[in-house]
Amino acid sequence: MQYVGIDSAYRRAAWCAKQADGAIAAEGFVAADEHGLARLVLELGPEVRACLEMMSGALWVRDRLSGARWQIEVADARKVKSVAPLGCETDKVDARVLAELCRRELVPALWIPSLEGRAMRERLKRRLHLVRLRTSAKNRVFGPLTQWGFRIRLGRLRQPDAMELLESRGVPDVLRRSVAEALAVIELLDERIAPLDREFGPLARADRRVALLSTIPGIGPGLGLTIAAETGDVARFAKPRKLIG
Repeated sequence: MQYVGIDSAYRRAAWCAKQADGAIAAEGFVAADEHGLARLVLELGPEVRACLEMMSGALWVRDRLSGARWQIEVADARKVKSVAPLGCETDKVDARVLAELCRRELVPALWIPSLEGRAMRERLKRRLHLVRLRTSAKNRVFGPLTQWGFRIRLGRLRQPDAMELLESRGVPDVLRRSVAEALAVIELLDERIAPLDREFGPLARADRRVALLSTIPGIGPGLGLTIAAETGDVARFAKPRKLIG
């Protein structure tokens, strides 16, 4: 068994393999892509316990190496720094530190959701992104009108004669065009969000966690499903404060 630490960056990954007695068996750099990871697996073989720090792309690296029968954990980068504050100075040293933590079974491992759970999170984040864009467009509607001292409901602005109404109230053409553009964006985003809401509706109704979360004022099915997906198995939190954190 070899104990491997991997410090992966955007273009390349530093790695260090240690033996059971702590001696460095090998170390080096590989490209941080499919081919680089394949080279590393071919060089070290399947009998490996490894860890890498959490960063962008860490889950992809973990999935690839797990597929090669490696036992691999993703370490909390902040906790790694607290365990070895003086060691983490370069990628090469980071890899050695991670390998040593792995050998000593001191890896501050993160909980990693399943592929299905990660897919659900991504779908919910897509909806949340669209909702935020829609909110921004709504603010863009009311901003120019408020500057002109004009207040009106969004529903009224979405009526066919809304621009004529604004013109009759003396709103300048340049502001009317800004409002019209923002309304068109809202319309487009509504068309994108509606099918997602229909898709998530049955999932939210079937999830007991969402039913409980929806009893909290301000939390509806969409937000409840998002909280449930991000939380995962609530039993992994020892205390309520851990969950809040």
